Amino acid sequence: MVRISRLTDYATVLLAVLAEQPARVQTAAALAEQTHIAAPTVSKLLKQLQRAGLVASTLGLHGGYQLARPATEISAAAILDAMEGPVALTDCSVGAGHCDIEETCRVGRVWQRLNLAIRRSLYDVSLAQLAGIDPTQVTLPALERDVKVATSRAPIRS
Repeated sequence: MVRISRLTDYATVLLAVLAEQPARVQTAAALAEQTHIAAPTVSKLLKQLQRAGLVASTLGLHGGYQLARPATEISAAAILDAMEGPVALTDCSVGAGHCDIEETCRVGRVWQRLNLAIRRSLYDVSLAQLAGIDPTQVTLPALERDVKVATSRAPIRS
């Protein structure tokens, strides 16, 4: 199963809170209180997000954190890259030379194409959309319906 980690999920929650009031500088303690994420985890995540250039910190009495750029300019791909590294469905999706059987593999190119499609989709979703503050957010009701149908089906027994 392809799944983001809990820390990546928490990082996205923190970024979404910062996106709601982009001009406001917020302390790690205030963010922990608002999100109900443990303060040490919040501090750890903010440092990682700062190293990735997604948040900026201000020192001093009125210091804290805020987004380093507008939420519309931060993609879901940037968040995943910061927290987990580039998305790679298979070893060959990372690039040439990462798989022992790439010379004889018949499926690698298709996995690479799928990986690229997922990557493009992640670039198309902004933090503003993730946070629900972008009025141009596009919903995919047909896709949501298909997912609900697929997950509600009873397992097939043989």
